Amino acid sequence: MKNPLRRKIFREFKTGIEKYIIIFLFMLGTVSFVSGFLVAGDSMKTTYDTSFEKYNVEDGNFELLKRADDSILNKYENKDIEIYNNSFIEKKSVNNSTLRIFDNTNIKEINKVCLMKGKLPENTDEIAIDRLYADNNKLNIGDEIKVGKERLKISGLVALSNYSALFSNNNDMMFDSIKFGVAIVDNEKFKLYDKDNLHYSYAWKYNKEPKDDIEAKEKSEEFYKLVSKDYIVSSFTPRFSNQAINFAGDDIGGDRTMILVLMYILTVIIAFIFTVTISNTISSESSVIGTLRAMGYSRGELVRTYIAMPIIVTLIASILGNILGYTLLKDMVMNLYYGSYSLPTCKTIWNGEAFILTTIIPILIMIVINVLILVHKLSLSPQKFLRHDLSKKQKNKSIKLPSFKFLRRFRLRIVIQNLSNYLIMFLGIIFANVLLMFGLMIMPILNNYKDEVTNNMIAKYQYILRSEVETSNSNAEKYAVESLKISSSNVDSSEDISIYGVQENSKYINLNLSNKDVCISDGFADKYSLKVGDSVTLKERYGTKKYKLKVTKIYHYPSSIAAFINIDYFNDIFDNKDNYFNGYFSNKKITDINKNMILTTITKSELTKVSRQLENSMGGSFKMVEVFAIILYMVLIYLLSKIVIEKNATSISMVKVLGYSNREISKLYIVSTTVVVVLSVILSLPIANVVINSLYRTMMMDFTGWLPLTIEPILYIKMIVFGIAFYALVAIVQFYKIKKIPMDQVLKRVE
Repeated sequence: MKNPLRRKIFREFKTGIEKYIIIFLFMLGTVSFVSGFLVAGDSMKTTYDTSFEKYNVEDGNFELLKRADDSILNKYENKDIEIYNNSFIEKKSVNNSTLRIFDNTNIKEINKVCLMKGKLPENTDEIAIDRLYADNNKLNIGDEIKVGKERLKISGLVALSNYSALFSNNNDMMFDSIKFGVAIVDNEKFKLYDKDNLHYSYAWKYNKEPKDDIEAKEKSEEFYKLVSKDYIVSSFTPRFSNQAINFAGDDIGGDRTMILVLMYILTVIIAFIFTVTISNTISSESSVIGTLRAMGYSRGELVRTYIAMPIIVTLIASILGNILGYTLLKDMVMNLYYGSYSLPTCKTIWNGEAFILTTIIPILIMIVINVLILVHKLSLSPQKFLRHDLSKKQKNKSIKLPSFKFLRRFRLRIVIQNLSNYLIMFLGIIFANVLLMFGLMIMPILNNYKDEVTNNMIAKYQYILRSEVETSNSNAEKYAVESLKISSSNVDSSEDISIYGVQENSKYINLNLSNKDVCISDGFADKYSLKVGDSVTLKERYGTKKYKLKVTKIYHYPSSIAAFINIDYFNDIFDNKDNYFNGYFSNKKITDINKNMILTTITKSELTKVSRQLENSMGGSFKMVEVFAIILYMVLIYLLSKIVIEKNATSISMVKVLGYSNREISKLYIVSTTVVVVLSVILSLPIANVVINSLYRTMMMDFTGWLPLTIEPILYIKMIVFGIAFYALVAIVQFYKIKKIPMDQVLKRVE
């Protein structure tokens, strides 16, 4: 004889088909995205990791002011190091962007190129450009591109293995794949370029790879001392600190833990929704349960029956989600990575771990939570179930309410009776609002940063020179700058800190710095929790010398992690000669200095690249977070308010018998839920704000630079309006649910 309890599983699905389909679709979308994220992330990470050997990526690079002698290079190579010429030319191109052009011959041995599409340049009128730079500037194979004063034909789209993130300067806060790109030309074409604009860059490889970053750091410091004895080194970048190489690798899969945690939190919330549903079902079917227990059915059989639907829904959603994740969603996530980074061609690597993380673990979470609740609920005796007495303790008297009007007391009773449902709703709204706040706040933060940077520029042009060069430009003001790294007892960071030595009565920086004053930017103060009176220890970028500075002022300068001191004090602490300088501030372009003597020119475009790049590469992701938060919000509100209506179906039927209209009943039940939702939305905002502040600081500590967190009051108003508007849609649906409850339902319940 077949177990009749099995039929109950099908009846349960048929009765709550709408609810189960909604939960199924929500879990399907969540699992498919997470599965696709894991498969794509692991595939991209493996491709990135193997690229170091496949493309012979450098262990570091340095740039000199003049061409290195072959005899000296041979001396370096005798130190167990291979040196490769990696010189390049920079030219202006489309949209006032900069192309860094390499000789195709040099990259055949070191930092090899991955041809993504087309062919490598073979003639002097051809060029192959970075695939991501081409996408962002709407260029394709066969197009002509302006390079300097000439036009070249694009022969292919490539990815350079040492430029997976398009950083033009290793000290930049963010790469810029819109205004900066890399390219290669034929050797004959490269020879035609003006040698005055040539950057004498060299890459090195160790014959014996360092075992870790500590050994790599020691080796690079020894090598730097060797090179700096013979040449003026304008830049020296070991691979472990090269953002163009490491940034993408650190980011790919870096969100893995956060994504999994979010999925498991959602699974827990869904599991509790199931427990509320099951608890309501047990209450309404207590007579049946009591009869079955009296007939000899065990508690375990009943537990397995009631837990079947949560497991079935989770299992099917997880399996189908993995199928979608391994196919459609995997490609979507890969496109997100390719939209941010210049990565080589990726091959999908099938990941069995993704199935365990997105299927087995969610099912275990669902089983554990529901079994614990079910065992607790079904531990009563058959007699108690038959009498509808489902409390383990002696029944307490009803809570005495204040002498409110009838409708208000009725609504308050509804809230008290459904307290567990509303508590889950409150927690779900907090979670949804954290996601929604994150999605809504990023673009205003970027726009605010852009405005702040533009409005607080020191000068329209900041020139950093290779050495002291005079100019006849009367608008120019000399300054000195040095890059150090922070190193103190409570902070150890590899981030570069710009130390500016400025004139005492500077017309560009209104600080009036005396001899011992140390003024830091507010971004520096915010990021490292510094205030006036604190001391900070800085050390040389490549050496071991340290400098201890005491903060005396904080200056509003959002574009950089920087400190400002008097130029005489600067030259004193850095042992420079009197009147030393290596830069100019100017509101007018300087035209009488040889371009080869200018190391860097900082303009508005350079300072706003962070917001521009994040908006371009991550704008779609932020929209996805917003949409996901809205869907989560609506699903939670709909399911839990639906459960409230279903739980009180008998009471609603009773008041219909007593003559109340559907509109009046809605004022009792829907208004009660409305009050809870509105209060939950308002109360969740300060909690979400605390969570966001904590997460944001943690996230920004991994970035170079600082984007100040600014949440405008209008954002909170938007979230409240959104929350109420979304609930209004749900309330309309619930009104029709109330209309469908028949008056004879109360007669079916025999107490």
